[in-house]
Amino acid sequence: MLRIFFSYCAILCLVGCESSQSESLISESDELTSNELTSNELTKDVLENPTAYIPPQCYTKTTDADGAVHNPCYVCHTESKAPNFLNDIDVQQELVFPEPGVINRWHNMFKDNSEKVEEITDDFILNYVRQDNYKTNNGRLILADALNEVPAEWDRNKNGEWDGFIPDSYYNFNEKGFDTAPDGNLTGWRVFAYYPFLGTFMPVNGSTDDVMIRLPEAFRKDEQGLFNQDVYELNLSIIESLLKQKDIVISEVDETLYSVDLNKDGKLSRTNTIRFSWSPNDNVFMSYVGLAKTKLEKDDVKLAAGLFPVGTEFLHSVRYIDAQNGKTVMASRMKELRYARKDNWRNYYQLERIATQEVKERHDFPDRTKQVLGNMEVGLTVPQGWTYQGFIEDKQGDLRPQSYEESYFCVGCHSGTGATADTTFSFSRKFDSNNFKQGWYSWLEKDLSGISDPLRNDGIGEYGYYLTHNPSGNEYRNNDAVKTKFYYNNGEKNTAAFKALEADISTLLMPEVKHALLMNKAYKVIVNEQSYRHGRDGHVKKIDNIHKNVELGQDTGIVNVLNFH
Repeated sequence: MLRIFFSYCAILCLVGCESSQSESLISESDELTSNELTSNELTKDVLENPTAYIPPQCYTKTTDADGAVHNPCYVCHTESKAPNFLNDIDVQQELVFPEPGVINRWHNMFKDNSEKVEEITDDFILNYVRQDNYKTNNGRLILADALNEVPAEWDRNKNGEWDGFIPDSYYNFNEKGFDTAPDGNLTGWRVFAYYPFLGTFMPVNGSTDDVMIRLPEAFRKDEQGLFNQDVYELNLSIIESLLKQKDIVISEVDETLYSVDLNKDGKLSRTNTIRFSWSPNDNVFMSYVGLAKTKLEKDDVKLAAGLFPVGTEFLHSVRYIDAQNGKTVMASRMKELRYARKDNWRNYYQLERIATQEVKERHDFPDRTKQVLGNMEVGLTVPQGWTYQGFIEDKQGDLRPQSYEESYFCVGCHSGTGATADTTFSFSRKFDSNNFKQGWYSWLEKDLSGISDPLRNDGIGEYGYYLTHNPSGNEYRNNDAVKTKFYYNNGEKNTAAFKALEADISTLLMPEVKHALLMNKAYKVIVNEQSYRHGRDGHVKKIDNIHKNVELGQDTGIVNVLNFH
């Protein structure tokens, strides 16, 4: 059983700042090191925090002083679904970190930012979050322009070029969710609506976000090699079926146009269903359409349940929260822009070996931390074959590349938890086709209002279940706005609020205007400090329900293990 993120011996990189057993534990008087990264620090492959891949949420105190136990851990650390073999459900009950991880280096979590937050006015923060730091009024991509003329302080290998991802989405979506460039051509990106992941990533805890997917060119072309939007739409739906491992309802198509029996009824006809039926041992297969089908038959591309094809990309913006007409909505300003690309294929056997190798590493080298190939310019590659790269606000509010350590923060969740599907979180949570525009739309077009709470396998609403075990709607139990809305002072549930949540998840997920502005200000403090390496969760007062230090193998106090699904 995998317990927490450990190193992969086959992946090597330059990692600095290793902790020794004699390192002193954190005390109230510990001083932070300088926050602002120099140009030299930005491009270096070193770590101040050797376990930055273990997020601050993993240091949560799950037991209150009065003995009450909370379990936010289950949403990440859960029984996995193949081909994710990282079944780490035991992490709910025991804190098993590599030895350097017993010290919580997320210093920002222990700071009181009340005075700094009070200095920021409502008018200032609203004006700030409404400024677009990604695209100019005339459609120029600000970050892309900067990377195409890469500043020397961003050019890690000093070759005069940016060797990593250069943003190329215009966030200009047509009626089917496809991103459109100023010349009218599609960029290949397609936006989709999805259920925000539970806990910190729910907007009520401070950030909105949206995600786009792009498949390789072969998946966008017909068998003659010409772009065909119908082919692209169909391949996206086929991959949705493969990732979710379930049937997908689509707009009616003629199977004879693609020579693929999509609904598995044994003939080529008209259908509105992609039937998930993939069992190679029983000689049962599925297929892509168009040029991707031709390449699949030649084994030039791969297909397997639960896995994306090589070349799949994701673009994920993390944003502030705006207030309009008394409601909270996604803001124009980005806090972060995150990018992922699948560079290599791993079959089921290889993925299972990666998981078992982690267990072996943990046993043989308990003090070894996760080591990841890559750097700040090309991104960091996890053993499952995905490369992750990020951009984040600088002190002036413009997007800049993340340092190695700031990107290292991302790889733990995306390579070492039981909740992911091919290391990703969002696409497996895409709205099904019975929703608005079959789930292919942007939050800017339609918000979360009127979306019912998705049901778990046990028939209980997912968000309601989370609130039952975590009354403040996050790991740290510091979101009083949620707790007072869904619970009375005596700890009893507000049944009316829970009932409303069943029919409309926005009653939980979207914060009230006052709370949203407060969260915006709290995060702006971190931007001003450029202290992301000490924690990027915005908060006003210091967080009490988090360990400064843990013991190896420490009991969490959780008795009833929960499952995410």
